[in-house]
Formats: sequence, structure tokens, C-alpha cells
Amino acid sequence: MQRFVIERDIPDIGSAEREQLRAAAEKSNSVLHAMQSEGKHIQWEQSYVAGDKTFCIYVSDNPGLIDEHAERSGFPATVVTEVRKMIDPTTEKG
Repeated sequence: MQRFVIERDIPDIGSAEREQLRAAAEKSNSVLHAMQSEGKHIQWEQSYVAGDKTFCIYVSDNPGLIDEHAERSGFPATVVTEVRKMIDPTTEKG
């Protein structure tokens, strides 16, 4: 499966209360579970909330599944970018 970064434009998400974020996660998870029960390979790893955007990390077979999740959940997928490689502080140690 491929890993994707999804940038979502969601006004004021950075100031959302915990209950609002919990409800958003619940909606996203219910759509993911429905898609998985249909045999579609898609998984949410984590999201970062900042200002008027979220940056979500998903794993799926293809970007079309990301778009389908966005449509079914009501959360926009403004920009979908495939992750080609990953680095972290230990990368320098080869």
C-alpha cells in the first residue's frame, strides 16, 4: 500500500474543542470501517491539526480511495500527495 499526506482546508479546525475533534474522528472511522468492509484497503494513521488545516497521514491502495473517503465523510481532501520516502533524525547514521 502507498502512504499519502492529505491536506484538508477546514476553517477554524485549530480552535476546535476536544468533543468536536472526537466527533470528527468518529465520523472518519465509521466511513473507514464501511470502506474496509467493502474490501477497500485504506487506513488512517494520524492527523496534525494547525490553524485552518489538518494534515492527515493515510495508507491506501490508491489515491482514489482517499478521494472516496473525503466524499463519503464530508472532510475535504484539498491536496493529496504520495509519500515517496521518509527521513528522520536517525537517517544521517545510514
